[in-house]
Amino acid sequence: MASRLNAPRAITAITVDAEVYDGLHSVIGRRRISRFLNDLARPHVVGQALAAGYAAMATDEAREAAAEAWTEGLAGDVADEPGRHGG
Repeated sequence: MASRLNAPRAITAITVDAEVYDGLHSVIGRRRISRFLNDLARPHVVGQALAAGYAAMATDEAREAAAEAWTEGLAGDVADEPGRHGG
């Protein structure tokens, strides 16, 4: 997965009210507007397929039971480690 700093970029033009632009310019800063808008939009438009995939997995009862058994086993493994019983 590419880091956000090295991710491919697309250039676009957007239209905002002059009042909004002035506010962005004065509060966010001229060279930071694109990043601000990108970070603001990201959670609303990226990762929707991932969230749907997690939701689908959660409805798979067999998968959930296997995952729960696995995590319970991990808790047991940690409890059995030397030095975990106060001694």
